[in-house]
Amino acid sequence: MNVGRTQRARPPQPLTLKILVAGGFGVGKTTLVGSVSEIRPLRTEETLTEAGRPVDDLTGLTDKRTTTVAMDFGRITLREDLVLYLFGTPGQQRFWFMWDELAEGALGAVVLADTRRLADCFAAVDYFEQRSIPFVVAVNRFDGAPRHAASEVRAALDLDAEVPLLLCDARDRESVKEVLVEVVARARTHVAARRGATV
Repeated sequence: MNVGRTQRARPPQPLTLKILVAGGFGVGKTTLVGSVSEIRPLRTEETLTEAGRPVDDLTGLTDKRTTTVAMDFGRITLREDLVLYLFGTPGQQRFWFMWDELAEGALGAVVLADTRRLADCFAAVDYFEQRSIPFVVAVNRFDGAPRHAASEVRAALDLDAEVPLLLCDARDRESVKEVLVEVVARARTHVAARRGATV
């Protein structure tokens, strides 16, 4: 062994955070994960069938042909020292049993909302509030969807003042990155507050 040789220090391992992407059926969760992931996203989609028509509300979703039955998975490096693992939850109520598994170890979440079907994201908001998982609400701006002021959406969802509410386009990588940066900031604030409370 040559002790005189200067050994290169290994770069520090990046911090990895698990983030959930939740919301109602057809709100754009799969699209969001896919638009920002730097790896080929894992998708567990199945074709919608006639058997599901009485169960699945397709109002406003005339082009939807598939649905997530377990999860979506993607990864994005926000900074050299920060990597996010994104887990998209299934939106239909019959697959909600998956949420507890997916939420294990999650440090933050995005609740994606559609102004045409705003009530569909109530369950996700309630879920994260009850489990004290910090989250942000991102209104996915679908073409032709009604536009509402952020204050109106906040009031309709009965959000606490500290919950960030943003507008986004789930198809646009930069728009989604802005949402994810906000989630990380919210998670850090939440962790700092909890540490302060235990001191």
